Amino acid sequence: MNRPSKPPRRRIDGVLLLDKPAGLTSNAALQKAKWLLNAAKAGHTGTLDPMATGLLPICFGEATKFAGELLAADKRYAATVRLGVRTDTADAEGRITETRPVAATREQVEAALARFRGDILQVPPMHSALKRDGKPLYEYARQGIELQRTPRAVTIHALDLSTFAGDRLEFDVSCSKGTYIRTLAQDIGEVLGCGGHLTALRRTRIGKLHLENAVTLDALEALPAESRHALLQPTDALLAALPMLGLDEAAALRFSHGQAVRAGEGSPAGQWRVYAADGRFLGLGRTDPDGRVAPVRLVATTIVKPVPE
Repeated sequence: MNRPSKPPRRRIDGVLLLDKPAGLTSNAALQKAKWLLNAAKAGHTGTLDPMATGLLPICFGEATKFAGELLAADKRYAATVRLGVRTDTADAEGRITETRPVAATREQVEAALARFRGDILQVPPMHSALKRDGKPLYEYARQGIELQRTPRAVTIHALDLSTFAGDRLEFDVSCSKGTYIRTLAQDIGEVLGCGGHLTALRRTRIGKLHLENAVTLDALEALPAESRHALLQPTDALLAALPMLGLDEAAALRFSHGQAVRAGEGSPAGQWRVYAADGRFLGLGRTDPDGRVAPVRLVATTIVKPVPE
C-alpha cells in the first residue's frame, strides 16, 4: 500500500508570533509550527521554560538571520508567586526546600517591589543554561552541586503589583535581557521574610512585538493549510525598534551587493533597518560617523518554489 507523499518543504520568510502553551518546550513549539507551515527553515528568538506561556516569535527563512536582534530586547511578563514556600529551582517545577508563614501586608509587598525597580544585581539560578567550564549550570544542580555565581547587572524598568491575597502575589514586570523572573520572585519573597517561588509566568511583550498579535498552535492547526502563511509578520518586524533608513535605487543596489554607501546627512551612527526606494526591506545596516552605512546582515531574494528534501 502506497502512503501519500509528504508535501515538499517550502522556503518561506517571515515571523510567526506564537502564544506558547504551558508544558511544552520552546523547541517542541518551534517544531510544531514548522510542521504546520511546512517550512524548510525555522528558529526562535530565545526560549521560554516549559512552565511558561506567552509570546514566542518563530522565525522562518530569511527572518532567522535577524533572530538575534530580539535576544537583547526588553521583555514584559505577568508573573504569579506563591509566598511562604521555597523550592530548589525557584519555581513550581522544583522540590520544596522550606516553608514559612506569610504575614506580609499589601503595604509591605509594595515596599518590597520598590526595592527591585531600576538597576539591580541578580544572582543567576543554578537551574539555568548558563555554562561553567563548558557545562550548563543545571547539570551541576542535578548532581547536587552548588557553585558560586557572580551577580549580574539587570534593569527592572517597571514592576507593578496586580494582585495580592494571602500567599498569592501577582505582578507585571518589564525588564532588560538576562533577567530571571523566578529569581526575582524568590528574592521578593526573601525581602518579605517568608520566601516564595514562581508558579506561573506569561510573556506579553518582546521589544515592539506584543502577545495580542499572537496565535496559538491549536488556532494555527485549525486553519486550512493555505491560510496559515497569512499570519506571518514580515521579516523586518524583528527590527521594529530600530530607525528606518531609505536608499535611492543606485545606493540600494550597491548596498544589497555588500557595499557601504552614503546614508545621507544627519544620520547618526548606529544600527538601522534599511529599505530601497520602493519599500523593499534590504537588511540591517550600521552607519559610521562619516555618514556611510555598511551592510551588517542582508536579506536574499525570496524563493517561493518548494525546496527539495
